[in-house]
Amino acid sequence: MKQWPLVVIGFVFIAAWPLLVHDVFYQRIGALVLLAAISASAWNLLGGYAGQVSVGHAVYFGAGAYASLVVFTDWGWPPIAGAPVGVVVSMAISALVGTPTFRLRGHYFSMATIAAAELFRILAANWPLLGAAVGLMGPPVPRTVWDLSFISPAPYHYLFLSVLIVLLGLTWLMQRSRMGYYLAAIRGGDRAAQSLGVPVLRYKLYALLLSAAFTSIAGSLYAVMVGFLDPDSALGIVISVKLLLVAALGGGGTLVGPLVGELMLLPLPVSSNAAFGGGGTGIPFIVYGAIIVLVARFQPGGVAAFWQAVTTRRASRVP
Repeated sequence: MKQWPLVVIGFVFIAAWPLLVHDVFYQRIGALVLLAAISASAWNLLGGYAGQVSVGHAVYFGAGAYASLVVFTDWGWPPIAGAPVGVVVSMAISALVGTPTFRLRGHYFSMATIAAAELFRILAANWPLLGAAVGLMGPPVPRTVWDLSFISPAPYHYLFLSVLIVLLGLTWLMQRSRMGYYLAAIRGGDRAAQSLGVPVLRYKLYALLLSAAFTSIAGSLYAVMVGFLDPDSALGIVISVKLLLVAALGGGGTLVGPLVGELMLLPLPVSSNAAFGGGGTGIPFIVYGAIIVLVARFQPGGVAAFWQAVTTRRASRVP
């Protein structure tokens, strides 16, 4: 991989970000970029590598987020203790949703995932255990270090970076394993993969289970950092759309594409909120829609495919 030096330099810069900027606002942005990259990289396992475009991943994000705050409000545990619970719940939901919906193809599968996510959002909005429409809150003040309640965003930055590195490491290993080759065949077409002896439904489900688990972890980390949840912030369809958009813009089915996509998209809501305040909340969604159309029309492979085309063209010109 010729881009490894750039990747290493990029991660060194990201690791040094809290040391390079001393403004808490920009340090928090850096932590949020890494958190969003974890979510989008998790979605990429299914939507990028397996080619199954899910628009319902908010349900797994919400499962992890709600699990973290439920164990605090009901049992007084540190919110991070709910992360394993969220992983188990999200994997159970993914098996429940994936088993029937993977028999659908194309946009029918995407529509089914939207319906499933909306069903769980409505359930959360009416379930007292999850705070119903009011939502749940985390610890108002840190009780122990295990509450992971920090004033500075820097500890969150390094926590999220560690999780992202683990996820990308597992993704890199998966790419080079039998599962990676099977998913590549499935992305090329179910019938073609079946003709080669690939157990299509089984490996789709494997990809969904792994994707749901890490999306749930991202949700738990979000709950730990933010300390408040309601049905829209944890299970809203906007979460699913942003995961899809970030991965597609950076390059679906590539290792660092979701991180690149998030680095490109994050300034949009931040700058619109700074420029227009509350009146600019709808601007990012208009631009998101335009980006989806442009990427689908002109560069379906995202920035990664564009960069590969540019480097290949330059290499061909070298005598």
